[in-house]
Amino acid sequence: MSEITTDAARTGSHPASGGDTPQRLKPPKKKVALTSQLSKLSGPLLLLLLIAVFGVLTPDTFLTLANARSILTSQAVVGIVALGLLFPLAAGAFDLSAAQNLGFSAVVVGYLIVEAGLPVPLAIVVTLAVGAIVGAVNGTLVAVIGIDSFIATLGTTSLLLAGSQVVANGAYIGPIGDSFTKLSSGTILGVPITVLYVIVLAVVAWYVLEHSPLGRRIYATGANRDAASLSGVATSRIVFGTFVVSGVFASAAGILLASTLGAVSETMGPEYLLPAFAAVFLGTTLLKRGRFNVGGTLLAILLLGTGVQGLQLLGGPVWVIALFNGLALIASVGAGLTVQRAQARRAVRRAAQTARRSGDVATT
Repeated sequence: MSEITTDAARTGSHPASGGDTPQRLKPPKKKVALTSQLSKLSGPLLLLLLIAVFGVLTPDTFLTLANARSILTSQAVVGIVALGLLFPLAAGAFDLSAAQNLGFSAVVVGYLIVEAGLPVPLAIVVTLAVGAIVGAVNGTLVAVIGIDSFIATLGTTSLLLAGSQVVANGAYIGPIGDSFTKLSSGTILGVPITVLYVIVLAVVAWYVLEHSPLGRRIYATGANRDAASLSGVATSRIVFGTFVVSGVFASAAGILLASTLGAVSETMGPEYLLPAFAAVFLGTTLLKRGRFNVGGTLLAILLLGTGVQGLQLLGGPVWVIALFNGLALIASVGAGLTVQRAQARRAVRRAAQTARRSGDVATT
């Protein structure tokens, strides 16, 4: 049944009773449905296009299982940081300290194992606790004191950088030891274990955000904090909690990075900020447009990783990574704003159409 019939039933009128105006306003539902399906498939199609292009240009190196594993492994740390960023972003806040929290956690876990001599499991637990404390500090500054999340987390970034410099004292910490590096080496059923870590965390994040009451409260807080608060949502507590989650995820990414490299330094971390944010915002243009979501973020990470790897195999310079991620971030944010404006225009048109149909009914 068409939308015109639905509107007619709602207003108690028949399309014929209002003249020919309703017929002119009849929306092309098949076209809208087709456009929606193509929109959802745009990400996978773009990924296939990138694979095809780089496969043609560098068939001997790109179209190999080793290269696929390399792409997945290289994006594991970015993936964990991006998954953590989803929580505060969905709640309407930014965590600019996530990448430096990653670097600080990597230095801390290295120091605890090498210098303090703590057992690996205990060092990991302590480091995750440190990440949670960093998130709690951010949450207090933003949700309790009321500082803008940009300013608060930017200040925390500087504090974490200072902490990394104090702990590392200008030197590399390592080698950390085989018992720790084994956490990121090897495969299970042919899948790198680092990728499995990302999958597990992604499933947890997906369930919490998409299929739990907590996730609905997080999205409600991000959509309209005042309205959510009036509806009974403890918005300050929600924002605080999302920063803690982001801090723990960033700390886990730092532990994974330290395990992968086997040695850490005070300069690690900041280079992961741009790729993580690029993936999260690009993810809002995929699968679920205009919404921070796990599936879109993971697909965006694959797109960015494939593009960077392909350009490197073509002999691209070192700066091509920063260029590619920067362009992806600008394009994704620009696309998101364009979609929002288009949705707003459609909402205005629908309201005007409804008003005109109501006027037609009143005159008859």
